[in-house]
Amino acid sequence: MRSAIVRRSSNSTEGIDDTDSPDSFEQGSLTINPTQNDDTESGNWRRVRRKSPPRAQAPKLQFEIPAAKILPTEKDNTNCKKYVNYELRVTLGRYVAPDPHPATIDRRYTNFLMLYNGLRKDHPAQMQGVYFPKKCLMGNFSPDLIAERGGAFEVFLDHVVSHWELRESPHFLNFLQSIELERACRLLDERRNEQAVPILENCFRLLNKIFLDHSKPVLLLLCRLVAACTTSPLPHPSAEEWAEVALRRYESVCDTDLLSLYVPLLQTCTHLWWQKGRDNKLLEDRLRDFQKQGIKVSGTPTLTQAIHTLDPRAETT
Repeated sequence: MRSAIVRRSSNSTEGIDDTDSPDSFEQGSLTINPTQNDDTESGNWRRVRRKSPPRAQAPKLQFEIPAAKILPTEKDNTNCKKYVNYELRVTLGRYVAPDPHPATIDRRYTNFLMLYNGLRKDHPAQMQGVYFPKKCLMGNFSPDLIAERGGAFEVFLDHVVSHWELRESPHFLNFLQSIELERACRLLDERRNEQAVPILENCFRLLNKIFLDHSKPVLLLLCRLVAACTTSPLPHPSAEEWAEVALRRYESVCDTDLLSLYVPLLQTCTHLWWQKGRDNKLLEDRLRDFQKQGIKVSGTPTLTQAIHTLDPRAETT
C-alpha cells in the first residue's frame, strides 16, 4: 500500500507578521470539494483551500491543515498501527500580504482529542456546543473523512483562540509545543544543538503568532532558543540575532518569574558579544547597575539552569 496523502492548495491571502524572524523583528471553514481529485497512483488527494479572510488592516491569525499523511508507510517496515498525521499550518497576516514565516507542526487525531477533552473539562461554558469529530471504527483513512476532520480541526482551533480563557489554557500551550520541545530538548541533551535550533525557531514563531510578545510562553521559549544557540563551543550562526531579539523583549518585562532569567540572559549575551568581537560595555554596565541595586549577578545559574527552574526539561537534568 502506498503512502496516502491528503493535500490542498497552500495559497494564502494572509499578511506579513513582522515579528517572525530575527532580521525582521522591530470563521472561515474548510469547503470539501465534491469532485475531489483522487490520484490513486500517487496516493494524493487535493482539496480546495480555506476561505480567505475578509480585508482588514489588523493581522489575522489563521489555522490551516493543508495536508495529511497516513503513517507509517510501507517503506517504514514496522508493525505499528497506522494513523493519520495532520500538517497544521499557522499564519498571521493581512489580506494583501502573505505571512512570510508560517509555522508548521504535525498532530494526530489523538492530540486534537486530548486538547478538546482538556478544555471541555476545565472550561465547560466556553466549550458548550463546540463540534468535534467522533472516532470511527471503519474508514479512518478515506480522503473524504480526512478532509472533513481537517476542516473541523481548523474551526475548533479558531474557537479556541477567540476565547482568552481557552487560549491561555495550559492544555492549548501543551498542544502547541510539547512534542517539539521534547524532541528539541532530547537533541540538546545529546549535544546536537544544530539540530535542535531549527525546531525551537519554528516553535518560537508559532507561539509568537498566538501569544503576546512579553508573555511567559514566548519569552521562555525565546530564552531557550538563545541558550541552545550559545551553549556549543562555537555559537550558532543565528545566535546574535536571537540574542538581540531577547534583549529587546526584556526591556519592558515586569513578570517576576521571567525577570529571574534576565541576569543569566545578560551574562550569556555579554559572553557572546565577547566571542564575536563586539563591544559589550552596555551589557556589562547593566549588570553593574543590578549589582548596585543589591541584585546578585555573580555565582548565578546559567541561562539553561535558570530556564530549567521555571520549566524543567530533559536538557538540564
